Amino acid sequence: MNIYVSNLSFSVQDEDLKEFFAEYGEVTSAKVITDKFTGKSRGFGFVEMSDDEAAKKAIAELDQATVDSRTIRVMEAKPKEEKAGGGGRSGGFRSNGGGGNYGGGGYNKNRY
Repeated sequence: MNIYVSNLSFSVQDEDLKEFFAEYGEVTSAKVITDKFTGKSRGFGFVEMSDDEAAKKAIAELDQATVDSRTIRVMEAKPKEEKAGGGGRSGGFRSNGGGGNYGGGGYNKNRY
């Protein structure tokens, strides 16, 4: 089961997160999400546990726990929903109407 952990102290590292959940069962991965430009923690992460029952126990006992003077939130991670193509708009070219002034209109039309 994949677990989402938020409101982490910015000093928490991957290994800290892994150790924190290891007392509840086998942790297959632990990742604190960092800013891609600065490398600093964004204050949340994900923990993957092999046993769903152990993961549920960890969620129940660690949600609202205090870690490094911060109250963390722990919940089952929800998979990202696949984005629908186009964001609800139909594809193709957008037309604002109008004729585009082809063949005779426009700047200096009576010049010659």
